[in-house]
Amino acid sequence: MNRSHYRIRSRKGLSARCLVLLSLLIIGIFAGCAGKDSGIEAGKDEGVFSWFRSAAGPPEPESEVDLSGKAMDYFVHGRYILAEEIFQKVRDRYPFSPYATLAELRLADCKFYMGDYDEAISLYEEFEKLHPTNEAVTYVIFQEGFCYYRLMEGPDRDQTFTHKLVETYERLLNRYPDSPYSYEVRKRIAKAKNRLAQHEVVVARWYIRTGRATQAKNRLETALDLYPDTSAGVKAARLLKKERIFQQTFTAETDRAKESEESWWRRLIPFI
Repeated sequence: MNRSHYRIRSRKGLSARCLVLLSLLIIGIFAGCAGKDSGIEAGKDEGVFSWFRSAAGPPEPESEVDLSGKAMDYFVHGRYILAEEIFQKVRDRYPFSPYATLAELRLADCKFYMGDYDEAISLYEEFEKLHPTNEAVTYVIFQEGFCYYRLMEGPDRDQTFTHKLVETYERLLNRYPDSPYSYEVRKRIAKAKNRLAQHEVVVARWYIRTGRATQAKNRLETALDLYPDTSAGVKAARLLKKERIFQQTFTAETDRAKESEESWWRRLIPFI
């Protein structure tokens, strides 16, 4: 029984070793074929171990062309976060490549389309400073103004962004009067100036309600002088024609000023 049992175990061990050897032989054959198809030189890293090393080797780095193409594909499909990440890689890895200039521009565009207008303005301004003669500068200035256009507040709010819009777009018209953006730029300037005139009228009305006619008159005159061709400028002119309101207020203010002046003199020289 022991001898027969030993023979059975020996046969099983032999069979297992044969299977292992057969497997290695098959892998070696496929690896050799793959080596020949790939143009591997004879005598250099051939066989099973070469196959394993080539499978585990590091991938080749992508070029700026490949990265830019991938980023633009994400960009045109509206996947701005992914596009921004790859454009950043292009700018950092290949700072002297023409593709880095494209990446700088598209990074600003990504911020714009994601609604981060403050950061977009900063990137557009940086592009304009670094590449003042680039053919994309007209587009860049237009986009700067577009950011301010999106940031404009209502007429009862602070108008800093509205002033910035007018300043930016007038600079664009002065430098590039025949640019393809001129028509849209003029429309937006007109809208911004009307917003500024509206702001003056809103403040003037508040001064009227609080009985400060002088300040109200100054505000309305400002709207009429600076923005006469706007609808809000026309409203300012109509309010100025309402002399009755201003006359009553001016009379009351004059009377108060006289009383104050008389009281001051009487305190100084009480016997007069």
